[in-house]
Amino acid sequence: MKKLVAICLAGAVLAGCQSTNPYTGEQQTAKSTKYAGIGVLAGALVGAAANGKDGALAGAALGGLAGAGYGAYADKQEAALRAELQGTGVQVARYGDDIKLIMPGNITFDSSDAAIKSGFYRVLGSVATVMKQYDENAIVIVGHTDSTGNEQKTNMPLSNERAMSVARYLEGQGVASARITAYGVGSSEPVASNTSPAGREQNRRVEIDLKPVVR
Repeated sequence: MKKLVAICLAGAVLAGCQSTNPYTGEQQTAKSTKYAGIGVLAGALVGAAANGKDGALAGAALGGLAGAGYGAYADKQEAALRAELQGTGVQVARYGDDIKLIMPGNITFDSSDAAIKSGFYRVLGSVATVMKQYDENAIVIVGHTDSTGNEQKTNMPLSNERAMSVARYLEGQGVASARITAYGVGSSEPVASNTSPAGREQNRRVEIDLKPVVR
């Protein structure tokens, strides 16, 4: 009975906060609401186990607040990044708590070069602005190459240098260096086939992962 009360509370939160996507017509739930629902369920179960129905209600309230916290924060940060990066060629992706920025090599670096293209400075400046406004993330910058060239002599050093170039620029724009980790992985993590020019172009990229800080 206690578990049933808890599950009903979480279901009520999720059902009450659904909306219709104006582009697809589908029902959708905001990520922050999903986190809140999970928090409600967890809090209610713990509260119910301790104090029955009243404990479930109290636990649900506290769990909902805790669960919604980072989800709501990440929702706002994601929206700010999408607004700043619209039309730039940078892809913004969301995976649970993590926000990933995927920067294709054709707009960030010239071939076999680790110097940031002059036309891309403005885009990285916009990224830095949002990162400073939302400063509760760890920032992981990862450089990638295609499979052309020697992995150890060419690809690994180039991917690392490109990641470091992005890190140095963000630091120069005022993003705290303590938040940033940067490294290269060469061609070891392709997202497309290296057998075609189009596939190799997708693989030549820098990714920035914005992750919750583990305290």
